[in-house]
Amino acid sequence: MGGRGAASGNGKHPYGTEFQSLLEYENIKFVRQADGKNAKDPLETQTKGRVYVTVNARGELNSINFYDESGKREKSINLSGHGEGKGVHVHLGYFHNENGERPPNQSELAFVDKVIRIWQNRNSK
Repeated sequence: MGGRGAASGNGKHPYGTEFQSLLEYENIKFVRQADGKNAKDPLETQTKGRVYVTVNARGELNSINFYDESGKREKSINLSGHGEGKGVHVHLGYFHNENGERPPNQSELAFVDKVIRIWQNRNSK
């Protein structure tokens, strides 16, 4: 991601080095952790309107992350359920479950479908 890009906010990595960019479509950027570990979500961005989709080490979509005007994560749509049997659900707030979780609404489900289509069609260009 060059010198700029997603950051986890934990201070261990210089800004823009923790995540590897896999695909960009409109304001959506698909990323995975550069060190090859399983998917962790970026906490912040310097790009207004950016949506980050984290991809795990197996190439599976993990979550879709949305950011407020100051670049802080405001919600995350979890696609995997992490073995909890929850299916797709939304976490609210900067930190995971900071302001609770809920089922996705129709608009969020439509966005999930869009993200899945983009990811599935990434090699068809």
